Amino acid sequence: MGLFKDILSADQTLFKNEEALEFEFIPKNLPYRENEHHYIADSIKPLLAGRNGRNLFIHGAPGIGKTAAVKYVFRELEFETEDVIPIYVNCWKQNTSFKILSYICEELDYHLTHNKKTEELLRVIKKLLNKKAAVFAFDEVDKLEDQDFLYLILEEIYRKSVFLITNYKDWVVQLDDRVRSRMLSEMLYFRPYNKEEMLGILKQRAELAFYPYVWEDGALKMIAEEAAPSSDVRKGLYLMKYAGQIAESESSKKITKEHVTKALAKTSEFSIKAKEELDDESRFVLDIIKSNSGKKIGELFKLYQEAGGKGQYKTFQRKIKNLAMNKFVSVRKIIGGPQGSTTIIKYGPPEKKLTEFEQGQ
Repeated sequence: MGLFKDILSADQTLFKNEEALEFEFIPKNLPYRENEHHYIADSIKPLLAGRNGRNLFIHGAPGIGKTAAVKYVFRELEFETEDVIPIYVNCWKQNTSFKILSYICEELDYHLTHNKKTEELLRVIKKLLNKKAAVFAFDEVDKLEDQDFLYLILEEIYRKSVFLITNYKDWVVQLDDRVRSRMLSEMLYFRPYNKEEMLGILKQRAELAFYPYVWEDGALKMIAEEAAPSSDVRKGLYLMKYAGQIAESESSKKITKEHVTKALAKTSEFSIKAKEELDDESRFVLDIIKSNSGKKIGELFKLYQEAGGKGQYKTFQRKIKNLAMNKFVSVRKIIGGPQGSTTIIKYGPPEKKLTEFEQGQ
């Protein structure tokens, strides 16, 4: 009796809403970031009174809710008023001034951007936005190829707030002097989550993503303990989703510690981004590396040029650094080898914790 009571039938599932485990999903409530929400909202409030808003430089480790917090406030703003237009741009995808201004035009429902010059796009944006007010969030600004659009927006849009979001506090020194003098931004630091907060966040997502009572006692805590040292919620979400999939593949009605252990064995395959999210040039570089994994960076650059790549060596290095940070590739610096110091690039994530990329040939 009862031998099959814990087995899923063919038409059953553990997942109630699998989208709640996606990086981009924004819950109705974001716990443990209330202070940051208020700070961001306070920076926007002057726009509601017909004045200029405040500018922010938002920084903190990956996966700790910077993007989610900004999008959460933007959602609240859209419920509050139509007089302030929130515009979010991911600079990983849109990494040049022309791409960014084209994207903003599209977001403002102006679609005749083909064959337009940067100056023409700016005139369109000015015409549409200067009737009201706008708050811009430029995420992953460390991926930008140029900063001209920032200068243009700061100069030409009358009432606005500009938020720059990055994992790297030191990136602020890379701001163009013209931009820095006009930004006069305040610094907003996102502290890492502690173990209890991580567990609380994952419990909230579990309630949204799974049917009740499918998580065995202690299984979710195992995931929180794994994700807490890096404070990266995305890692926790990945492990939750994967553990759930493993449980379903075994027709289990419960997600157990054993399923989590199996998911943890695949942790090294965790990638912060999907390949589809990469810009065209980054995908091109990644394909070169995939076909020539284990070669020196200098050799890869020559292959990149032979395949039609137009970027300079420093741009190529920067692309590899970004791919490494997002665990598409691994890098290993060799000091004092037969041919001197060099950097070896391999396709796929590192087996151990990703070390900081060091330049070298």
